[in-house]
Amino acid sequence: MIEIRPTDSIRARVAAPPSKSYTNRAYIIAALAEGEVRLENPLFSDDTRYMREALVQFGVPVTEEPRAAVIQGRGGRLKVPEKEIFVGNAGTTMRFLATFASLAPGTTRLTGDERMQERPIEDLLAGLRQLGLRADSALGNGCPPIEIGGGPAGGGEITLAGDKSSQYLTSLLLSAPYFQNNTTVNIEATLTSRSYVDITLDIMQTFGVPVKNEFYRSFHVPAGRRYLARSYDVEGDASSASYFFAAAAITGGEVTVSNLNPDSVQGDIQFPNALEQMGCGVERRGEKITVFGNPLRGITIHMNDMPDVVQTLAVVALFAEGKTTITGIGNLKIKETDRIAALANELSRLGATVEAGEDFIIIEPGSYRGVEVETYNDHRMAMSFALAGLRIPGIKITNPRCVDKSFPDFFERFQEMYG
Repeated sequence: MIEIRPTDSIRARVAAPPSKSYTNRAYIIAALAEGEVRLENPLFSDDTRYMREALVQFGVPVTEEPRAAVIQGRGGRLKVPEKEIFVGNAGTTMRFLATFASLAPGTTRLTGDERMQERPIEDLLAGLRQLGLRADSALGNGCPPIEIGGGPAGGGEITLAGDKSSQYLTSLLLSAPYFQNNTTVNIEATLTSRSYVDITLDIMQTFGVPVKNEFYRSFHVPAGRRYLARSYDVEGDASSASYFFAAAAITGGEVTVSNLNPDSVQGDIQFPNALEQMGCGVERRGEKITVFGNPLRGITIHMNDMPDVVQTLAVVALFAEGKTTITGIGNLKIKETDRIAALANELSRLGATVEAGEDFIIIEPGSYRGVEVETYNDHRMAMSFALAGLRIPGIKITNPRCVDKSFPDFFERFQEMYG
């Protein structure tokens, strides 16, 4: 357990850690490329470790260096893992590997921890079955463990539900160039978290495989295209940067975050815009963004395209004048925990008035008290509620090491930020 010490106006400069979203996509692409791929500045965390270890089980050599990872791509020729692959609660790893495993000639079993075995994946399995593959939930409940029967994947045209998670689509797109035929994925319902699909399309293009995107309703991947073996520099993580921007907003300080791509397609790069709506000043200069804290006001905001910073903004809302309404967040219910319920519980315990529904949360400031914040083994709960401790005495974060999932040195950097 860690207790957060309240502080006055924070003035700091920090560098964003590497992007988890880009790192895990890059690992899949590198494994499929023909030849050596060098990833510069990848994220080293629990989620990316599970991905690296899984690739080795598929026969893909991976070598780690202090600030790089070197992958000997197999050109789509994978071996069947000798034992089941455990991915903890790494959602991207589980989902991306589900389609990747279809390229290995045999049965692959993927499993995870208790929470992972509650997270739905049936929509993706149904998509794989449309391709003629065997893709089953071992317990018949649409959740992991799953078993994928691999071999030549034919490709073709399939229909995929898009309203629960964009990671199902990303899983199919990343491996589709290695199917025998062209692949078309038609999306049913409204595609959630489109910005994460943009990340997928961006990195696939960078490695030499363009995807035709028809208004996020249909995606076309040509067969026969192959990922290029090359060096690739992983950009900074806009989600992780949000905590430092929020610290400036909450304390009335000034924080500059570097190592951010000014042209990034990451949806969370728009988080400073949300703070600007709440009253903060924002300055952008090249790969640096500075947030200047000012008196905050509540806002109404749709956050479907930046779901990983909803918890950050919800904590900032505690210190705003008036209520804040966040909508478009229904997919948070199937994240590392039910994040809508977790937010409602912990914000209420602090003293805020909270109303939550299937797709929204409304936060109205109140009189606050220090509590032991339950993190629900969710890295983003831990990092977001640490921010509350900058203003509220007595905030303690339970299970702080859950941040190892995406930002292992978060608390060290957080404490350095305010001395």
